[in-house]
Amino acid sequence: MKITAAVAREKEQPFSVEELELEEPRADEVLVRVVATGVCHTDLIVRDQWYPVPLPSVLGHEGAGIVERVGEGVSKVQPGDHVVLSFNSCGLCANCMRGRPAYCLDFFGRNFGGARPDGSNGLSKNGDAVHDHFFGQSSFASYALATERSTVKVRQDVPLELLGPLGCGVQTGAGGVLNALCPEAGSSIAVFGTGAVGLSAVMAAEVAGCTTIIGIDVKPNRLELARDLGATHVINGVETDAVEEIGRITGGGADYTLETTAVPGVFRQAVDALAPLGVCGLIGAAPLGTEASLDMNNILIPGRTVRGIVEGDSVPDVFIPRLIELYDKGRFPFNRLIEFYDLDDINQAAEKAEEGTVLKPVLRMPS
Repeated sequence: MKITAAVAREKEQPFSVEELELEEPRADEVLVRVVATGVCHTDLIVRDQWYPVPLPSVLGHEGAGIVERVGEGVSKVQPGDHVVLSFNSCGLCANCMRGRPAYCLDFFGRNFGGARPDGSNGLSKNGDAVHDHFFGQSSFASYALATERSTVKVRQDVPLELLGPLGCGVQTGAGGVLNALCPEAGSSIAVFGTGAVGLSAVMAAEVAGCTTIIGIDVKPNRLELARDLGATHVINGVETDAVEEIGRITGGGADYTLETTAVPGVFRQAVDALAPLGVCGLIGAAPLGTEASLDMNNILIPGRTVRGIVEGDSVPDVFIPRLIELYDKGRFPFNRLIEFYDLDDINQAAEKAEEGTVLKPVLRMPS
């Protein structure tokens, strides 16, 4: 079938909106009419080849849409279901089998490989293959072939065009708090970087009952929104020494910190700002090979923990519906992060996201 898609053809070059040919779904696939897709930091760093995803490729991994057809044997969803598209996993390795699909042993291949596990593609143009199956979906398109494991059925009484960012960015920030760090009620947390991921973490920290929630950024508009969304304190990292100020606010350091910026120096601050026995979660995705320097004794003696967090430690079929319930109850207003663009305006949306003037661009697909 003919579809419209945004294609990343060359490193660090604009997306091109093109007509492509899409195959019918295979046995483990779901054909989804995409309603809207979030633009994530990961889409842009892959376009720029921080990660070696083969080009040309259709990216997009925060899709939301309606199931059109399903492959033989698909049982999770059926035509007409509303779905959010999230990350892919094998379902068979040790980590998947113990409910940790974000740490699937084939996570990189199934999400960044640019093809099905057998090397085939479902997209083509004039007979030439176009790389796809990005995060098991490639949803910068009017239709997507999603894997069954990437597909999450959601309720139909919440605006579908809002829900795509739950598939990655919002899930990552919120899950980093609620699933990975699991802060105790009354504890303190500092979130370094108040973009879409960081602000999702701020909202989740309020849900969790943290009573000291500190947002750190260099953009005043983001810090103002952080206050509106639950931060009890904000720090402008240009104007103030964040580590010293966090120590002053908390009386010795934060119980938990999250690093979302992927800047090595900021990561060091997030570790140094911890209280004894505190835990730092690293979320920000840096170019492959990026190194950061830490004082080993500053981890050893205070008993601090540093850990990586992928996709918010989430089981998407469980966590995404829970976030929708929180949104419906007015406790997780992630809609305040979103600004809509047409698919044709994807390069403008990407530019605004990179500037930091828009927190979460969402692309509406042509009908």
